[in-house]
Amino acid sequence: MFTASNGAAVSAEREVWREALGVVLATSAYGISFGALAVASGLDVWQSCVLSLLMFTGGSQFAFVGVFAAGGVAALPSAIASAALLGVRNVAYGMRMSPIVGTTTARRVAAAHFTIDESTAVAISQSDPRLRQIGFWVTGIGIFAGWNVTTLIGALVGDVLGDPKTWGLDAAAAAAFLALLWPRLKQRQAIAVGVAAAVVAASLTPFIMPGLPVLVAALVAIVVGWFNWLGRDAPVGEQNSEGER
Repeated sequence: MFTASNGAAVSAEREVWREALGVVLATSAYGISFGALAVASGLDVWQSCVLSLLMFTGGSQFAFVGVFAAGGVAALPSAIASAALLGVRNVAYGMRMSPIVGTTTARRVAAAHFTIDESTAVAISQSDPRLRQIGFWVTGIGIFAGWNVTTLIGALVGDVLGDPKTWGLDAAAAAAFLALLWPRLKQRQAIAVGVAAAVVAASLTPFIMPGLPVLVAALVAIVVGWFNWLGRDAPVGEQNSEGER
């Protein structure tokens, strides 16, 4: 017999599916940019596709092709290190998602490759354990499939376009990465970290090998972020006198 509780459960599942698929469509579209940028940086179409298949974390991929485009093969170690630094956040996501994706080793191993920003966000926004699993798997697998398809499309289009400077693609990697970063700059401490890292990277770029300024800037960002000088809460009396921040 179909009850009101069953109807509510079905409605909740449909809502999670809609939310997850919306994220899948929006995120997968970025794959076209990555494919075109990867080819513009000097990678072949198949290399661009393999990178999406194996790395599958957008921020790290954009960082990799950005550094590689600046320094070529000589900057490859720096490109790998930059991508790895950005990928560290996925370890934290894995720890958070471990009890959600399932208790068996097989499920956790399978989930590791799909544990990204979007799948984690959709999963933890749900209140029910079953809905969290649906949100995680639909988002993770959906983006994986969509991202790789659009990477191929972008790589093929970028290969046809030819010289990236003609179309402005040589500067698109930095623009795309800034677009990913900008929404996170909502607090003074985050802005301070970003500004400090940018100043250091820009200052060192003319003097040292491509890729190394990014790594030095990452260390500066860690130091500035660790001390959290601008992120400390003001005293209660000061908050009351100035209102909410």
